[in-house]
Amino acid sequence: QARAGIISTVEVLKVMEAFVNEPNYTVWSDLSCNLGILSTLLSHTDFYEEIQVFVKDVFTPIGERLGWDPKPGEGHLDALLRGLVLGKLGKAGHKATLEEARRRFKDHVEGKHILSADLRSPVYVTLLKHGDSSTLDTMLKLHKQADMQEEKNRIERVLGAISQPELIQKVLTFALSEEVRPQDTVSVIGGVAGGSKQGRKAAWKFVRDNWEELYNRYQGGFLISRLIKV
Repeated sequence: QARAGIISTVEVLKVMEAFVNEPNYTVWSDLSCNLGILSTLLSHTDFYEEIQVFVKDVFTPIGERLGWDPKPGEGHLDALLRGLVLGKLGKAGHKATLEEARRRFKDHVEGKHILSADLRSPVYVTLLKHGDSSTLDTMLKLHKQADMQEEKNRIERVLGAISQPELIQKVLTFALSEEVRPQDTVSVIGGVAGGSKQGRKAAWKFVRDNWEELYNRYQGGFLISRLIKV
């Protein structure tokens, strides 16, 4: 109804606040998706920082209940929920989440304590969102060293979280390099387009500037429509 302009978005935010004690992954996934759409719309306004504060307020209680480490008797959905919640808090700049993500990432890179698969994406995206050129270089190094395609894809999907314009360009150039399989290029560009306001503009310009190469690469396939959609 809010998307159709029938009710105020304020009403939606009030409803969302009522879910702070919700334990279900599917519900949180839906809340996360809708807040993501709102964040995208508000990235062009003065309210962007305020929606990040709202995200932190809504997701902090569930984040504190779940913690970083699995508890005995947890199911698959709890692991998915932990990844979703920590990623959301990390991207929004929740201080404790950011500090813990940095600590665990350092241990991971140094080989002291390898991150579990379900925590890698939220940690990577948090580090990149609040990172610099050395963070991006470390991620690209991890990509090069990864011996499993699953890990390469995981890194490719989150590289677009980086926010400095010159680093966004570096990620887009990487997308068309030989380091990335042709079928995975769209994931990298899509990650940039969904990562930030600057990323959306840069990705759109990049697609237009490289349209001939991209079209020749994917013409007639589903990837060209996916590229246009993102």
